Amino acid sequence: MKALLSYRGLSFLGFAGCASGLLMAIFFFQKFLGLEPCPMCIFQRVAMLAAGLVFLIAALHGPKAWGRWVYSGLATLASLIGAGIAWRHVWLQGLPEDQRPACGPTLSYLMDMMPLQEVVTTILKGDGNCAKIDWTFLGQSLPFWTLMVFFALIAWALLTPLLARR
Repeated sequence: MKALLSYRGLSFLGFAGCASGLLMAIFFFQKFLGLEPCPMCIFQRVAMLAAGLVFLIAALHGPKAWGRWVYSGLATLASLIGAGIAWRHVWLQGLPEDQRPACGPTLSYLMDMMPLQEVVTTILKGDGNCAKIDWTFLGQSLPFWTLMVFFALIAWALLTPLLARR
């Protein structure tokens, strides 16, 4: 129990949460349910991967004092970016049918045809693929639940330096 309340233990739990979310996205939603991720979903996965890597590096490094806040800030930043993308995704899904953007090309096609900056801008605007709701739980879409996970990660990242036993 003592090791779990250490900074390393708490950071590892943050990493485990991110890894669990990614594994669930890939193996349950994508492979088992057959839901193909839209470009915004892929960006959310990248943000969760980034937060998870920060948590993992923090767990391995085990910094003291202000170093904990540096990792906390980086994990919070990655989670805020993911939350922003997920919020945009939820917003797109909430638009009336006639106001939703048209479906666009796949991410791989965009990457082949445009510079990276244009790809990011295009994807963050969203398209009709991102506005489709393929799965719900308790009446809410997958991007909504992903947004909730990002909020939890933000809270965890900010609380980890405070909760860690010195």
